[in-house]
Amino acid sequence: MSAAIRTTHVGSLPRTQALLEANAAHHAGTLDDAGLAAVVTAETDAVVARQAEIGLSIVNDGEYGHAMTEKVDYGAWWFYSFQRFSGLEVISPEQAAASRRPTPAGKLELDAMTDRRDWVAFAEAYWDPTSGIHLANGPAPVIPAVTGELAYTGQEIVARDIAALTSALDKAGKPVSEGFIASISPASAARIGNYHYEDDEAAVWAWAEALREEYLAITQAGLTVQIDAPDLAESWDQFRIEPALEDYRAFSEVRIEALNHALRGIDPAQVRYHVCWGSWHGPHSTDLGFAHIVDLALSVNAAGLTFEAANARHEHEWRIWQDTELPEGKYLIPGVVGHATNVLEHPELVADRIERFARAVGPERVVASTDCGLGGRVHSQIAWAKLEALTQGAAIASERL
Repeated sequence: MSAAIRTTHVGSLPRTQALLEANAAHHAGTLDDAGLAAVVTAETDAVVARQAEIGLSIVNDGEYGHAMTEKVDYGAWWFYSFQRFSGLEVISPEQAAASRRPTPAGKLELDAMTDRRDWVAFAEAYWDPTSGIHLANGPAPVIPAVTGELAYTGQEIVARDIAALTSALDKAGKPVSEGFIASISPASAARIGNYHYEDDEAAVWAWAEALREEYLAITQAGLTVQIDAPDLAESWDQFRIEPALEDYRAFSEVRIEALNHALRGIDPAQVRYHVCWGSWHGPHSTDLGFAHIVDLALSVNAAGLTFEAANARHEHEWRIWQDTELPEGKYLIPGVVGHATNVLEHPELVADRIERFARAVGPERVVASTDCGLGGRVHSQIAWAKLEALTQGAAIASERL
C-alpha cells in the first residue's frame, strides 16, 4: 500500500487583523521591533497550529514575517526585501528614465512591469473597476530601485522568523524538517530597476550573493527554504515585444546560474523552487507554456518543484510529466487548488488532479499544494476552506492509489 499523499502550500497565508495592525504601527514608528516580534511570534504559533489541525504535512509561518498592512496585497513576497537589504530606495519615474543602467548589447532588456503584454491586450478589462480582475492602472508614482551596493541587513529579522517558526513547530508536535520559509530568488529581486551596477546581469549576481545569507540562515536552522521565482515564467510577459524563445531561455539561464551559485553547498533536499505566472487575477493570455522552461526549472539545485497546475490557463500542462523525466532525488509540488478563483474546489476534483501527477511520476514523488500564495489574494475564510479541500482531496487520492 502506498504512503499517504503529503500536502503543503506555497507560502503566503491570510494575515490576521492583529498582525496587519502591528505592521502598520511598526511602519508608523509607534511599535518597536520587540513589540512587532512579539506579535509575529504569537500569530505564527496560531497559524502553524491551524495548518497542523487541518492536516497539512509541510507547513510554514504563513510568511507572517513579510510585512503586510492591508488584507489585499499582491507584492509582500517581493517588497519584504526592502526591510532586509541595503542599497534600495524608491525613486520617481523621472529619475528612473534618466539614470537606469544600460543592458549589454545583444541581451534582452527587461521592461517595467506596467508593460505586460496581457495588460495591453486586455486593457479595457484591466482598466474597468467593475471587471473583477486585478487592475493595472498605469505606472506607479514611485519605482523600487537598486541605487547602491547590495548587502544583507536582515539578520535580526530572519532570526526572528526562524525562531518563531521553529518554536511553533515544536508546540504543534511537528519536526523542524517539516517547516519551510520563503525567500525571493535573485532574478525576481533583480526585476526592480538597476541604477548602480554595471548592467542587469551584474545586478542579478549581486542579489545572489546578498540573498545567499538568507538562504543559509534558513537551512542551517534545519528548515527548508522555498525560492520564490515567478521570474522564470512570468518575466516572459514583461517584454513589450515578445522575444524569441531562444533569447528568453538564454536570459533565464544566466539567472538560474546565479541562483545555483547562491545555493552552493546547501543540501537540495532543503530547497524547493516555486514557479508561477503571477498571482494577479486576469486573463493571462500571454503566459509562456511550461514545456518551454520545465528543463530550466529542473536545473535548479532544489529537490522540490512547485508550480501552478490548477488554474484554467495551466491545468492541461500536467501532461508534460508523461514525457518529462523527473531527475533522481527530485519531487513535484503541483498546485491542485487555486488562488485566482473564489470557487471552492471539490475534494473529488482535487483528488483527480493529484492522481494525474501520482500516476505520471509515482505517489511518493508528489506533494499536493496550492497554485500560489493564498494570503492577500482570496478572502481568509475561502483560503482556509481551500486548504481543507486540499487535505480532503489528498486523503481521497491516497485511498484510490
